[in-house]
Amino acid sequence: MKKKYNELIASLTDKELLYHLYLTQIILLAISFILGFLLYDHFSYLNHIHLDDIDLVTIGIPAGVAVVIMDIGLMKWLPASFYDDGGLNERIFKNRHVIHILVIALFVAFSEELLFRGIIQTKVGLILASIIFAIIHYRYLFNWFLFLNIVLLSFFIGLVYECTGNLAVTIMMHFVIDFLLGMYIKFKRSTIDNEQEGELRE
Repeated sequence: MKKKYNELIASLTDKELLYHLYLTQIILLAISFILGFLLYDHFSYLNHIHLDDIDLVTIGIPAGVAVVIMDIGLMKWLPASFYDDGGLNERIFKNRHVIHILVIALFVAFSEELLFRGIIQTKVGLILASIIFAIIHYRYLFNWFLFLNIVLLSFFIGLVYECTGNLAVTIMMHFVIDFLLGMYIKFKRSTIDNEQEGELRE
């Protein structure tokens, strides 16, 4: 199964990958709308988005940065196979403009937090919401470390939501994580490519 998945990712063009990425997020937004209509009166879960909360700056941003620092440290310390997702994240971010990475990170953070924290966690609880969040990230099912990583990350984000009661804080945290890791992938790849070009010239 993993081999077929990797072959599928390799066969897609960058344009097709982006299409599937955006389509997935649109589907999540549609699911949020449907569940929000069915499970909440007047989409009341949206009342948990408070943009004027200082926690966005004091909790959302620092928590996101802390996750990224820990993740980059583990990437450098652990064998590369532990972070093998079939090359999808690298394909998505390595050739993107900084503004495009920002847009992707914001779109993904909003759509996923709205559904998983704003709706699912509120109805089924933190643990089950974290497991569902990990399962939705299909590519991580083929790598035990990435699956454990995403479950723990989701649990941590869920705890932040439980503590702050503000969905905007977890959206900010999720955005910071995705944006900074996207930038890391982009510039790490550029550095490797430049080094390889330099070796070829020599």
